[in-house]
Amino acid sequence: MINLETTYMGLKLKNPVIVSSSGLTNSVRKIKIIEEKGAGAVVLKSLFEEQITNEAHHLIGKDSVNVDYPEAEDYIKNYVKGNSVSNYLTLIKEAKEAVSIPVIASINCVSSSDWTHFAKEIEKAGADAIELNVFIVPNDRNTSSTDYEQLYFDIFTAVKKEVSIPVSMKLGIYFTNLLSVANRLNAEGADSLVLFNRFYEPDINIEDMKITSAEVLSSASDIRRSLRWVGMLSDKIKGIDIAASTGIHSGEAAIKQLLAGANAVQICSTVYEHGFDQITKILEEISAWMSKKEFKKVDDFRGKLSYGNIPDSALYERAQFMKYFSNNSKDVIM
Repeated sequence: MINLETTYMGLKLKNPVIVSSSGLTNSVRKIKIIEEKGAGAVVLKSLFEEQITNEAHHLIGKDSVNVDYPEAEDYIKNYVKGNSVSNYLTLIKEAKEAVSIPVIASINCVSSSDWTHFAKEIEKAGADAIELNVFIVPNDRNTSSTDYEQLYFDIFTAVKKEVSIPVSMKLGIYFTNLLSVANRLNAEGADSLVLFNRFYEPDINIEDMKITSAEVLSSASDIRRSLRWVGMLSDKIKGIDIAASTGIHSGEAAIKQLLAGANAVQICSTVYEHGFDQITKILEEISAWMSKKEFKKVDDFRGKLSYGNIPDSALYERAQFMKYFSNNSKDVIM
């Protein structure tokens, strides 16, 4: 009998497949379908700090509120903030009533401002955990990488001090020393790291000569971005869970991440492309592979190919295609 049960951030999951924060998780109706199709947990669509701020600025501009009426500006900012958070708390409460799988709230942060205090309200609403979805574009040449990294720690500690439920940090790949950042977050009390965030990326339409959005959905090849770091971090940073994200489009991809040491995997783009039945298909593929390899439970093979469990750990570190270019030089010379 195959047992897919696992533990993530101290939460008991019936399997390691989590549907990540997106439009797939913004309503109770969709969340119920996600549970029916077999997902182990769900991360709600993020509460966006930037969106709240932009909506407030839009209303302030539209209503011609100016510096002569600072109290009116404050009122509008607080109204928009309070209304957005209220709607989010309602989603948490209704989702918790509708499903039995863990419901993880998501906060998309760009600062450690006062609004992070709403994390306590999120906990009171019944969320089983909070995932902090953070990406700060380093756009100031006079600000050091250390100062930018400090913003991540400030956001995490501001939220962590407000709640007792588990808190994870969803990170991007663009750090000078990701291991150092992960190690400090571990020391600060992070329950999990989610690798990696998928960001908005700009593109250029050369006909209209306008900035547009690049492809939103991930591809199966994007797993390469996270597999190396899941394998290294799961071995080098003890006491913190790892959730793999981005590029997980099949059961095979999920198995790879679990072999590398992930505690759970988050899926999104493949569900957009193939529908909610893809959740069931991925779980069936994992079970079939486990049966073939005679593994009874996930912990039987989790981390078997992590950084410290393979004969040549340099395979995770290698940055150049040395073997390929040395053996196939004639094929690549133009």
